[in-house]
Amino acid sequence: MRDLTKGSINKHIFAFALPVLIGNLLQLTYNLVDTKIVSMVLGSGPLAAVGSTNSVYSLIIGFLQGLTNGFAIIVAQSYGAGDRKQLKKAVAHSLSLGIGTSLFLTFMVLVFLRPLLIALNTPTAILDEAYSYIFIVFAGMTVLMLYNVCCAILRAIGDTITPLVFLGISVMLNVVGDYVSMAVFGMGVKGAAYATVVAQLLAMIACFIYMFKKYEILRFSRSDLSLDLALSGKMMSTGLSMGFMSSLVAIGTVILQGAINSFGEETIIAHSTARRLTEMFMMMFAVLGTTMATFCGQNLGAKKYGRIKKGIKLSILYGWIWSFTMVLIAYTLAPFMIKILISSDNKTIIDTASLYLRIDSTLYWVTAVITITRNSLQGIGDKITPLVSSSLELVGKLLVVIFLVPPLGYMGVILAEPIVWVVMVIPLIIKLLKVFKMEESEEADLL
Repeated sequence: MRDLTKGSINKHIFAFALPVLIGNLLQLTYNLVDTKIVSMVLGSGPLAAVGSTNSVYSLIIGFLQGLTNGFAIIVAQSYGAGDRKQLKKAVAHSLSLGIGTSLFLTFMVLVFLRPLLIALNTPTAILDEAYSYIFIVFAGMTVLMLYNVCCAILRAIGDTITPLVFLGISVMLNVVGDYVSMAVFGMGVKGAAYATVVAQLLAMIACFIYMFKKYEILRFSRSDLSLDLALSGKMMSTGLSMGFMSSLVAIGTVILQGAINSFGEETIIAHSTARRLTEMFMMMFAVLGTTMATFCGQNLGAKKYGRIKKGIKLSILYGWIWSFTMVLIAYTLAPFMIKILISSDNKTIIDTASLYLRIDSTLYWVTAVITITRNSLQGIGDKITPLVSSSLELVGKLLVVIFLVPPLGYMGVILAEPIVWVVMVIPLIIKLLKVFKMEESEEADLL
């Protein structure tokens, strides 16, 4: 456990963020290896099939992760306030609310999945494989939800090491399962999906056993599961706010995916490969955002507003340093990295993906402010401003598809995010300036 309300803010940020960063790198490594294995073993058609589902996957999984992170903010606030009774109830309600929500979503998603893929202009040649892959992944949604609940609760009390360990286990199982199912048993893209679900299930079981044995403060009783309407309402409002924030972002991406799918397999592969690398280039923003959600939540519970302000400023500074580094990489190593991922010398794919990365990376510094500020505001209980910002992103991407893609083609897709970023950061900056004017309740510790 780590109490983020005392001691050096710099040390806390790095100590909390480093395991989260390594975890994101592990997850990204799996995503890249998965792309490589599918491309190497199955070829470009199945690779395009898997790539065509990326936006739908991000939409649903992003909502679940946002929901569990929202639950964890209430856990962090209870932990920061030293309220053990409320903490145990929050942990119990995180599990029960998470299971109920995921079961409902699983049913709804599986019913409407094929019509959604068709609506997104998924090419007929890859539709069946795309459907088979994502259906299996979504069927295991509750497993992923429980795994995310476990990791989010641990991070809420300052433990970022344990989620890293079990993520590493999951990634290793996933990589081995991918290769064995596809190369040895010839299960195609279905094998990759089954490997994902099984790996997450095993990691989730191990994580829960360890969590409840290790931390007495997280062991709740049957009475803690009794419905507390006030607590449930608070957790669902915070969770849904973060979930919808993620979903609005992902819906915009789904809208763009519909346009991308209409350009054919080469563009689908180029875009999905570029997005894989984008996840790596932008991962630090998500890491700092996750860090600040917990940091702000704990310090809000402890009423240490000065630490909240200093933590946000430092995180944005670190985000900008990372942004500059990623621009250099995008303009020097992008073609080489893309070539390795697609296992091909296809110049059209390499050039298209490289162009996407180089243009978008120039405004990563704006994305750093967006991600860190949104999570920080959620951590201090602001459920509205992040949603307003995410809504602007959704509307902006819709307008891009309507007005820019027809005349500019794929270049319209490339320009979509930089244009939208500049617009959606405005309400966040306005709110952030108000937060910085908050009165300190007590003198913060020195950096």
